[in-house]
Amino acid sequence: MSQTQNLRMTTPIPPEILTPDRVDTRIGPLEFTDGVPTEETARRVYDQIDFGRGVEAFLNGIPGASMVAVRTGLREVGAVNSVVGVFETLMDSKSLFLTANCETVYFWNWIDLKDGPVVVESPPGILGVVNDFWFRYVTDLGNAGPDKGKGGKYLFVPPGYDGPRPDGYFVFQSPTFGNLLFGRAFMKEGDPAPGVASLKQSLRVYPLAAAGAPPPTTFIDLSGRAMNTVHANTLAFFKEVDQIIQEEPAGAYGPDMTGIFAAVGLVKGKPFDPDERMRNILVDAVAVGNAAARSIDFRTRLPEAYIYPDRKWTTPFIGGSYEWLNDGARNFDARTLFFYAATVNTPAMAVAMPGIGSQYAASNFDDAGRPLDGARTYRLRVPAGVPAKDFWSVLVYDVQTRSMLQTDQQFPSLSSAKGLAANADGSTDLYFAPERPDGAANWIQTIPGKSWFTIFRLYGPLQPWFDKSWKLNDFERIA
Repeated sequence: MSQTQNLRMTTPIPPEILTPDRVDTRIGPLEFTDGVPTEETARRVYDQIDFGRGVEAFLNGIPGASMVAVRTGLREVGAVNSVVGVFETLMDSKSLFLTANCETVYFWNWIDLKDGPVVVESPPGILGVVNDFWFRYVTDLGNAGPDKGKGGKYLFVPPGYDGPRPDGYFVFQSPTFGNLLFGRAFMKEGDPAPGVASLKQSLRVYPLAAAGAPPPTTFIDLSGRAMNTVHANTLAFFKEVDQIIQEEPAGAYGPDMTGIFAAVGLVKGKPFDPDERMRNILVDAVAVGNAAARSIDFRTRLPEAYIYPDRKWTTPFIGGSYEWLNDGARNFDARTLFFYAATVNTPAMAVAMPGIGSQYAASNFDDAGRPLDGARTYRLRVPAGVPAKDFWSVLVYDVQTRSMLQTDQQFPSLSSAKGLAANADGSTDLYFAPERPDGAANWIQTIPGKSWFTIFRLYGPLQPWFDKSWKLNDFERIA
């Protein structure tokens, strides 16, 4: 790697720009002949490049794969076009949805803009949102949307659309043809029926072309359905992502990520059909990518994820940005932390909006830093004066599925809206164990041999939550 002759044009060469004949690395020895890689070195390096891109394709593809899984579930039950799926008696643990709740009335619908613009008539008093096929924010509807909770007509137009945009609508252009319409109506005094009635009375979804005589919007009850909306953690993951690649405009996820996907064989207009070498690499990439996502979520190294410096509670929206941006830089691990365990992207969950929307705190550790164990008994003492204008709740999830924990309890949750026994000082003790502890009025069942995590939700969060003058305690293991 060094010059051995002193020729007429010879000058001193800085040693830091030269490549040694051998370098020992984590992927093995890399050997060169005066800078030319040997065949074995090139093979190792290309395997590493393809593996690294496979891991990146997994981590960055999670939002899209998750949306494909949601669409698959909605298609199976028929909640597409002018049919809206509503959990009329709430969602329970039979349905596999990433960290869904069982305290509000969910509605779900898949909007396809390939045949032209679609109108959504939003009911009053809901929290709704539309996300594109990559789970990117398009708009809020309802309380956090431009209709300010009074209800209104929204018009969604497809990418590349240059047709008429009639007056009387809140108009939004989506970057993708496929979009998710999701929202929540609220119970009154513990009864979901008023919220369901409001949805059926006012929620409408239909093509703009039929606005003169809209077809009826129909509703199907999804409560109690055993359905899956969680993406794969096997090679099938890439096939889920490929559905978006093939259906949406080329480059809809931006040139850099489109390039990452193309590098592992996800190319618009071409079948995803890796050869044996690439298949083996991608199987490993999914395994490592999945392990990375689980590490980011359940053993995070992000200090900014922690809501309090001395406690285990974390926030799903790090940095207060629904795009996970900080001075123009995207925090990829923060985005993964959210989308591996959750769905639906809106600024209403990321930005401090006292009295509006909802806020979340998650934990899978006790106060001693031990993962929550389904065989143990825990107490969570919620201090008095929870800063929630509407109500607060705690819900238990299965770490494997990131969905509601399936036990003998239909709803693995406790909510102030449903009435909870309080202590004399106004605090509330919640218990988590395989069997109800003696004297435990507020109890959620867990399963021996299964880990779990929880999300504490505040609906209508108030200023003491944001300024941290009110703090949430950690779990105490008491048996």
